[in-house]
Amino acid sequence: MDQYAAYAPWIMMVLNGFVAGFIASLLLGGRGGIIRDVFVGILGSFVGGALVQAGWLNLPYFTDSPWLHLIAISTIGALLIIVLARIIGR
Repeated sequence: MDQYAAYAPWIMMVLNGFVAGFIASLLLGGRGGIIRDVFVGILGSFVGGALVQAGWLNLPYFTDSPWLHLIAISTIGALLIIVLARIIGR
């Protein structure tokens, strides 16, 4: 069982990316599928994390579940990526 423990962070990153990308696609509309949701969500987590590190994004911390906090940050980043992609695509 310990041989699979190294995959846990990757699995959580993909799950976080999927949830964040799915929420962002629901909020902004559009259909791209699971692969797009995961890709946009993972990129959104990097963008959201960079915004938090720069001090431009300051959310209240959800003490009940730190995972909800990560989902919120990733979703905000994913929303920004989708909006920027739509602006550039026009």
